[in-house]
Amino acid sequence: MRVAGSPIDITKVRTVVYHMPDGQQFSINMEGIEQFVELGPGRVCDTSEIDGVLHFFPRGNA
Repeated sequence: MRVAGSPIDITKVRTVVYHMPDGQQFSINMEGIEQFVELGPGRVCDTSEIDGVLHFFPRGNA
């Protein structure tokens, strides 16, 4: 997975929670789609070492 050109180790990421600019959020199960995910510019809170979740805040909501 890449975020704004910076690689992130996704070996322990099981879910990505995408935080929308309007305050809503949705989650994506990463099983089997890891190679297709590119989040774009934004901020990442990686808690995958703790609970398998990566939180992504797109630019404008970070």
